[in-house]
Amino acid sequence: MSGAAGPGANLSALRSHNAALVLRLLRDAGGDGVSRLELADRTGLTPQAVSKITARLRAEGLAAEAGRRASTGGKPRTVLRMVPDARHAIGLHLDRDELTAVLVDLAGTPVALRTARFDFGAEADRALTAAASEVEALIAAAPGLSGGGLLGVGVAAPGPLDHGSGVLHQVTGFPQWDGLPLRDALARRLGLPVVLDKDTNAAALGLAAPAAPVDSFAYLHLGTGLGAGLVLDGGVYRGARTDAGEFGHQVVQLDGPRCGCGNYGCLEALCLAAVARGAQAQAARLLGVGAANLVRLLDIDRVLLGGRVVLADPTSYVRGVAAVLAEDAARTSRPTVPVDLVRGGARAVVEGAAQLVLAPLFALG
Repeated sequence: MSGAAGPGANLSALRSHNAALVLRLLRDAGGDGVSRLELADRTGLTPQAVSKITARLRAEGLAAEAGRRASTGGKPRTVLRMVPDARHAIGLHLDRDELTAVLVDLAGTPVALRTARFDFGAEADRALTAAASEVEALIAAAPGLSGGGLLGVGVAAPGPLDHGSGVLHQVTGFPQWDGLPLRDALARRLGLPVVLDKDTNAAALGLAAPAAPVDSFAYLHLGTGLGAGLVLDGGVYRGARTDAGEFGHQVVQLDGPRCGCGNYGCLEALCLAAVARGAQAQAARLLGVGAANLVRLLDIDRVLLGGRVVLADPTSYVRGVAAVLAEDAARTSRPTVPVDLVRGGARAVVEGAAQLVLAPLFALG
């Protein structure tokens, strides 16, 4: 987010929230920094409250002086900046056949990246060992992360799952994971805090972080499966049971092929079947049909596309989905919703996973 981060509150019970608002503004200001007076103005906090918060952030190494700025009256103002390498987080993307781990700083900038083969169909203990080993290797290759420098690990996995409890449900095609407390099991192995969410939600969170606070969009991910991450009015929408965004399992053909979820004619099954036979244009139009359903249902502002299948032929998918949305908009006399390729490309999910850890520091997510 840019501009105002507020409102803040001058209440002791909200001190951590107010510090997060201030830290977000410091992050958004980048190396140029921002003055205490500007922080007070943008958060609605008193100058005294801002001074206390910034003093604490400096003591923790999260903020530092960034020089002085000429004033329109009185003495020059000291500006502060966030110190990006003061803390780090790890993002871990568990796809059905591949694992990606990234180390990022406070600004979300990648510092190191690892990719390895991953078998989601393996016995759970073996899969967890493989995931933990990659995280440990990433940490070992980045000296200086001891102590409080590493905040935790954000894990993005295929759904359905329970974000609140950190438990996987019956991932399509892999029923053996049903009921596995993945978050707690991985936290025990690593000795670090772990946050778990669906891959599409993680990507949506990463995309929402710098977006306008009232932005509403859908991130559609077509890779080894098909899902959606939803951002409504600037916030990730998960639903009461983290089941929102099971986009690929909307039935669009009653007599269609059987899907791994047990239903017939799911959008995911139809899209992946078209991809398997090389019919990218048809897969793109099918994806567009699903996107049009979503636009009509939620009245979102834009659609973002990602996932390995889309990224292998981005022009076909952006054009195909955009064409279907334009046709649907013409029938209802409403503006066409724009379609874009996801920012961050193949790293959108894993960097979003790191944001599962970082976002609360900035009062996001």
